[in-house]
Amino acid sequence: MIERQRHIIDFTLSSLMRRKGKNGALLLVYTLVIFVLASVLFFTYALKREAALVLKDAPEIIVQRSQTGRFHPIPVAWGESIGKINGVISVRPRLWGYQYDSVFQANYTLSVPAENAPPTGSIDIGSGIAKIRDASPDDIIAFTGHDGFPRSFTIREILSDESQLLTSDLILLSEEDYRDFSGLPADQAIDLALRVRNPREYATIAEKITRLHPDTRPILRSEILRTYDALFGWRSGLLIVIFSAAALAFVIFAWDKATGLSAEERKEIGILKAIGWETSDILMMKFWEGSVVSLTAFLAGIILAYAHVFLTSSPLFAPVLKGWSTLYPAFRLTPFLDFGQISALFFLTVVPYTVTTIVPSWRAAIIDPDSVMR
Repeated sequence: MIERQRHIIDFTLSSLMRRKGKNGALLLVYTLVIFVLASVLFFTYALKREAALVLKDAPEIIVQRSQTGRFHPIPVAWGESIGKINGVISVRPRLWGYQYDSVFQANYTLSVPAENAPPTGSIDIGSGIAKIRDASPDDIIAFTGHDGFPRSFTIREILSDESQLLTSDLILLSEEDYRDFSGLPADQAIDLALRVRNPREYATIAEKITRLHPDTRPILRSEILRTYDALFGWRSGLLIVIFSAAALAFVIFAWDKATGLSAEERKEIGILKAIGWETSDILMMKFWEGSVVSLTAFLAGIILAYAHVFLTSSPLFAPVLKGWSTLYPAFRLTPFLDFGQISALFFLTVVPYTVTTIVPSWRAAIIDPDSVMR
């Protein structure tokens, strides 16, 4: 049985090489379709996982202040009245913001950590900032403050985290340095971070906060996660639509396989039947032919998509799927693979093509060899 299959596979490979022009074009289009679909799936899933890591320890509720539809700093004193609401465990004022670097054309994220904050005059920076500015621990680095004058800081350490999206552009500094750098008064904060005892009370507490301070906007962590999922899902769908031309070309090739065989292929089947090949042998040959083409294209597309997304930072799709061009320094996504999506992609691309190579061959194989050759 093994020897029989080996001979059938040898003949299948030689048959594919005799029509290498047609099969090469089909393999190229097939690989391109798998590459595009897999790249979008890999990149979208990795971004969703990065977002989940970023928000894993985020506050259950974030309270922001809005004036005439615009974001505005919130008084620190409001935290006392909000903290008296039943179910609220703690209220912490947060200090954060953005700093644009005109030299490197990138936005950095400033933040004052709740714990282990750097001492005054020192900062911790992300790996992305350290790379583009060629900085190391104990180096002195300067940033321009709100008044146009530069502030110098000593780098305490380079941040590392399981999520590059979280720390790549991050600058951690003390509260004193932040207020001096940004000009934010001591009685104001950017927003308030709430810890809530019962997850089922999130909506109720948010409603009470709105009644207490009508110009506030409570944001639930679950709402942020849903926004990320919807945003990345919409953008991945947009990319698939854009590259639908490649998918259409693949469908045309597959339809050509399904509608029938060429005269040369039908003659080949007739000769094989005449010299003693059985119908099952011909079907097995066509099965191996479809499997070789589809599996080669699938594996090549998956490998190219993995290298494109996780090794080269997805230069083709990153501006569309991430949604920013200069907001972050270049960073590399942590590899995350969803084998459920890979399996679905396999059954939606490999299985249909393999079937389409067998059906027309079966129709030709059950006809009398003499009539086929005629």
